[in-house]
Amino acid sequence: MGKTEIIVTIIIFNFFFILFIIGIIVFIKQYKLKKKEHDDKLQNQQREHQQELLTTQLEIQTQTMQYIGREIHDNIGQKLTLASLYTQQLAYENKAPHINENIENISTIINESLSELRQLSKSLTDDSIEQNPIDELLEDECKKINELKKCTVHFLYTPKIDIPVYQTKSILLRITQEFLQNSIKHSKCKNITVSFKKANNSIELILEDDGEGFDFTQNQSNGIGLLNMKKRATMIGGTYSLESHLNTGTKLTIKIPFQNEKIDSCG
Repeated sequence: MGKTEIIVTIIIFNFFFILFIIGIIVFIKQYKLKKKEHDDKLQNQQREHQQELLTTQLEIQTQTMQYIGREIHDNIGQKLTLASLYTQQLAYENKAPHINENIENISTIINESLSELRQLSKSLTDDSIEQNPIDELLEDECKKINELKKCTVHFLYTPKIDIPVYQTKSILLRITQEFLQNSIKHSKCKNITVSFKKANNSIELILEDDGEGFDFTQNQSNGIGLLNMKKRATMIGGTYSLESHLNTGTKLTIKIPFQNEKIDSCG
């Protein structure tokens, strides 16, 4: 074999070796790309599965509460009403004053129980979350806390942001309720700010108090249901961020992308 043939053989070998290396690189890139697409698909399927489970859970919970509310109103309520009528009849027919007094006491207890049961029944069958916009639901919660006169709640919001998805509204409302209740109970705050606004491609729910705060390094289970609120935010495709420092208060931020929950902006 001549020198020229050796050089040509080496060139051909190097050419095919380079093609082989390029083929390996292309294969690895395609493999990583397909693996990423597969992982993204699995994550999307898991997210969709979680949202379906949440929807089913909320539907079952709503139906159960409505059933219990109707049973309280139609069954237990009617029986107590009948018992109240019987006690009134006994008081009318009986002539002994001391017995009448006992009957009247029983009647008072029954009537108070009826009133409480009616309120409970109404709350269980209430469809206000589905019927009302999210800003009104949040504002109503702030008003309820202000009526207690334990601290001042400031509600700031961007008008005309509509969330048509029931479970998203429900979870945002529950997170707000939990934060408000725990701020009142544990933080010794004077002010709470509830901010609901549009920010870039998402909406933000920001809950903030000026209370005692807490140290993450010292207290992981700080009593405000962090894991529960974080889980709720994740289930609706949101992000969860909590900041708290001793003597400066606590700030919770929930962000929900527009595309995830089909949130409509009217303004």
